[in-house]
Parts: sequence; C-alpha cells; structure tokens
Amino acid sequence: MSQEHLPLLKAVPGDWRSGCFVGRIDSGDGPTPIVIRDGTAFDMSGVAPTVSALIEMGAFDGGTAIGDLDSIDTASLLSPIDLHCVKAAGVTFAVSALERVIEERARGDHHRAVEVRDRIEEALGGNIRAVVPGSAEAATLKDVLIADGLWSQYLEVAIGPDAEIFTKSPVLSTVGLNAEIGVRSDSTWNNPEPEIVLVADSCGRAVGATLGNDVNLRDFEGRSALLLGKAKDNNASCSIGPLIRLFDAQFTMDDVRAADVALTIAGTDGYTLNGASTMREISRDPEDLLAQAMSEHHYPDGFVLFCGTLFAPTQDRDEPGRGFAHKPGDVVTITSARLGTLVNTVTTSRDAPAWRVGIGALMRNLAARGLLTA
Repeated sequence: MSQEHLPLLKAVPGDWRSGCFVGRIDSGDGPTPIVIRDGTAFDMSGVAPTVSALIEMGAFDGGTAIGDLDSIDTASLLSPIDLHCVKAAGVTFAVSALERVIEERARGDHHRAVEVRDRIEEALGGNIRAVVPGSAEAATLKDVLIADGLWSQYLEVAIGPDAEIFTKSPVLSTVGLNAEIGVRSDSTWNNPEPEIVLVADSCGRAVGATLGNDVNLRDFEGRSALLLGKAKDNNASCSIGPLIRLFDAQFTMDDVRAADVALTIAGTDGYTLNGASTMREISRDPEDLLAQAMSEHHYPDGFVLFCGTLFAPTQDRDEPGRGFAHKPGDVVTITSARLGTLVNTVTTSRDAPAWRVGIGALMRNLAARGLLTA
C-alpha cells in the first residue's frame, strides 16, 4: 500500500522558527528525544532519556545540535510522546454529542442514522449548543429530554457536570507523522477524529499541545457504550504529531482555545471529504478537561489528553444513506495553523505494523545505550 510522506519542514507550522518543539526520532540506535528551537534540532538524549523525563525536568536547553529540519528524515520520526498515559475526552462538542446519541439510538446501524438524527434535532431545537455543562439550564434540558424519551448517557457527559474521560491507548503504542493508522478490519462504520491534544506533566499542568487522530468505530460503540474499549483501543489506532509545541509567550492556552482544525480525507477511489473543527465551540474549557482527567489520579510520567472533536462525518461515500466509512489507502490530513500538519494513511489494525516497542523494550534499549542513570 502506498503511503503519503510529508517532509517535516512542511509538517511544522509556518512560524516554527519562533517556537520551541519537542519530538522523538529513531535513526537506528533507538528512540531519542529531540528539541527544535531557534530553527535548529537538538538531540536531547544526553539531557534526558525520554520525552516524559525531558518535560518533567523542564530542560529544553542544551543537547547536541543535529542540524535544521531538513536534516531529520521523516522515516525516523516517531510519535512525540513516550511514557505518557494517553487519555481522551469524549462528547465535548454539541455536534459530536448528537452523533453519539444517534449511534446509540441506531444501535450501530448506519441505515437508521438519518431517521434518528432528524428526530433528535427536531426535539432539541438547537438548545444544546447554548447549554453550559453542569448548569441549571442543563438540568432543565435533561428533564425535558427524559420526558420525551430522548435522554442518553452521551448527553449526560455532554451537558452534565462530569466529562467523559477514558484511556485511549497504552503507553508507547501511539504512531506519528506519515505512519499507517489502523481501523479494525471488522468495522463497517467508522471515522477519523481530528483533535487538539494537550500534553501535561505529572502535576497535571499543561506544558504544550499537538495534533491527534482518535479513530472512532461508530458501529461498535453504537451497539453498546460498553464496547468503548474495542471501539477506541486497537493496534495503530491512535496518531499524534508531528511535534509537541511548548507553551511560551508566543503560544499559550488561549491559542488552543481559538484553534481551528481542518481535515481532509483522500481515498484511492477518488473520494474526498473535507471537514473542520473549531475549539471555540467546545462545551468545556480545556483547563477544565485537564482537571477532570487529573481528578484524583497520579501520572508520574505525565499524560496527554485528546480534547474531542466537532467533526462528525455524515457525507455519503458509496450509496445514499450509507454515510462515511474508511477504506484502506485513505490519506487523512489534519492541520492547525499553530501546530502544523499530521498525515496518516489508513489500513486495518490487523495489517498495520505490530506494536513491538513496549516499556520493557524501551528500558532495555536505553540501558544498553548508557542513557539510564541512578
């Protein structure tokens, strides 16, 4: 299967020379953290052996210069995170809330989706977009929907006090720029989810952001919310990149709050779909989502948090009323002005390269390279 390969210089945002970025490469020796600052890439393995440790130390100076972005072969580029827990917030936008309700009501059957969508939108009358989660207005709307027989567990997390926070993917299992991304081979109704991903240290403090694709299987989750794990956590089903942009005077959480995320899907069958998501329409503030993810947990190596998406494709692909589903060979491109571009080619989770570098393999590699110290 041919893949789209975007050079790193074209994947980074236009103002990359004024920002500080963190990533990982593997040029043959093993995973190596890098920092890009003042237009130059630095090998940081002598400062900290992992990206997680680098962020925890806040040590983004020093390192060994390895050249400009042209000197980094994208074939060596990995997902920019390593030991972080991979968390995700679901149903954080009104449109995605409606689509999750539709999945539930349709029981994963795409043929019923149009009918269910029309009925729910008529009953809501557009009110959900203006409702603040956890507010008195939200409680009133909940009573109305219950009376109409339309209340759903998805609406509970959309407008109730508690956000949906789940574990998307195991530590070290994410893929990066230009990698193949996996969709279960037995799924017939699915879609990409272009999202902003916050990167937090062990205290739950956001230190930067990147882009991500939180692949969703609408048929599996639609049949039962208890299938969330099977719908979300599959081989190669979580993409992050191209790099982590660190917060500084030029890039802050307010830039995340105002970020637009564009998506293009280009199929080998000539099919093209364009979509967009804007963080300005998110129902919960990113800092609130971060706090709910942190909750009473401890993440000694930090965590990343997918913030959810406004994008929910309803455009038919093969036949009227069939909706959208991926096909192998689809090229998914996610772009945001201050974070760059993330490109992946779709395959099945069965056929995607197997995930083999787990925590044990990483520790053995770092020890053999003399990068672990007491």
